[in-house]
Amino acid sequence: MGDGRDPLYLGVDAGATRCRARLRGPDGASLAEAEGPAANPYVNFERAVAVARGVVEETLARAGLTLGDTSRVRLGLGVAGVGSAQEAAQFAAAFADFAEARVVNDAVAACLGAHGGADGGLVIVGTGSAGIARVGGAETIVGGRGFHLGDDGSAARLGYEAARAAMRAADGLGPESDLTRQIRARFADPLAMLHWAASATPRDYGEFAPLTLRAAEAGDALARGLVGGAAAAVAALVRRVEALGAPRVAMVGGLGEALRPYLDPEVAARIVTPAFDPTDGAIALVGGTLR
Repeated sequence: MGDGRDPLYLGVDAGATRCRARLRGPDGASLAEAEGPAANPYVNFERAVAVARGVVEETLARAGLTLGDTSRVRLGLGVAGVGSAQEAAQFAAAFADFAEARVVNDAVAACLGAHGGADGGLVIVGTGSAGIARVGGAETIVGGRGFHLGDDGSAARLGYEAARAAMRAADGLGPESDLTRQIRARFADPLAMLHWAASATPRDYGEFAPLTLRAAEAGDALARGLVGGAAAAVAALVRRVEALGAPRVAMVGGLGEALRPYLDPEVAARIVTPAFDPTDGAIALVGGTLR
């Protein structure tokens, strides 16, 4: 579909924390941006579509466009949790009025953005963790298997290990340290901590990660061991992405930079700075120019 006018390119980063959109012209100039709440189809598919659609429409409005202009807009969407072609097609169907609508996992869009649309790899280290290698236009995702089966090196896993260390210290089964005392001070007693853990989410555990990092920086030996273990897991992701053929690897995520000083120096030296963000990666997905 198209109407003969110069095409516009709209990228959406529909993440589990927030949804962002950006519109670029045919020359790559940024024309408008908008942001909305989380858009995770695994939590609520209809709401995720509605949030993404709302952010897209707001972006168009800020650029002085209307829904009547969608026939000249090529739309790329990186959507958290999308794992199959069927899921991507279902999400894209809500944007059938656009000249093109392509949907990929948000990690794929982030990798595209990190390397300006070229082949490369990306290691994501936030509440969760994953690695992605894009080689010859095909993507392979590793490590992003969720809190129970993956996410090694992530804030959630680091916080989880810190919480376990605090409970072991309370039972006299492991060493006590400033970190374990600080964590236990947040609960009335070990039983209260046990009740908290029964319903704690990965994000809840992730709140212990900054505390663990600060303790490590202060010289807490136990904390340094935990942070070192997280850094080793991130380095393993980098090496695996490289082994899959990625010519260069970037790193993003709230915990990534904090762990960089603890990485094996030869691994840290190979990590490059992302060229563009995931929203621009979604624009590259549909052939837009980035600058």
